[in-house]
Amino acid sequence: MKDYFTGFFIIKPVWFKWLSFIKFTHSIKNNLVDMKKKKEIENLWAPWRMEYILSFKDGKQPSCIFCERFPQKNDKKNLILYRDKYSFIIINRFPYNSGHLMVVPYRHTGNFQEITAEENLELMKILQLSQKVLSEVMKPQGYNIGMNLNRVGGAGIDDHIHWHIVPRWNGDTNFMPVIGETKVISEALDKTYDKLKIEFDKQKS
Repeated sequence: MKDYFTGFFIIKPVWFKWLSFIKFTHSIKNNLVDMKKKKEIENLWAPWRMEYILSFKDGKQPSCIFCERFPQKNDKKNLILYRDKYSFIIINRFPYNSGHLMVVPYRHTGNFQEITAEENLELMKILQLSQKVLSEVMKPQGYNIGMNLNRVGGAGIDDHIHWHIVPRWNGDTNFMPVIGETKVISEALDKTYDKLKIEFDKQKS
């Protein structure tokens, strides 16, 4: 096999193979590190929600907070933004992010299959309305929208189904929730309520 003279030292062809292999493995390592960092960045940590979790006694919530709140008249106190015929929109008191809303049917059920066609149509309509209002008022760069079914599926309130809509911004996760168990929520819930309520009322009129 032919050797290569660089002017300073001789490089044998087999060395090229080893150099290529080392470069290849180094590239894989860097990609794995980048993937790990990306995964960590995309996690939305919420350790401050322990206050909510610890409010359960013996792992059970004494009553349904949704059924308790919507019959009351004080919507601002209960953070209810919008009422329709079969469902309502409420701000999450223990948010994953600023503007975290929940869309909830009035009827108490934990079984998604029991939702009627009329309820389902309205729920999807006001879920879209929620995104529209959040886009107008808070101008997020993205959303997490979905629901958790049953306790094993991650539902905090598993006997009354509800949809979550969480606005997202680039860089809205950082080291503080992980290290300091502190989440930086950019404004108080009552301020968020006031701003969103104005826009919801506009949409309803």
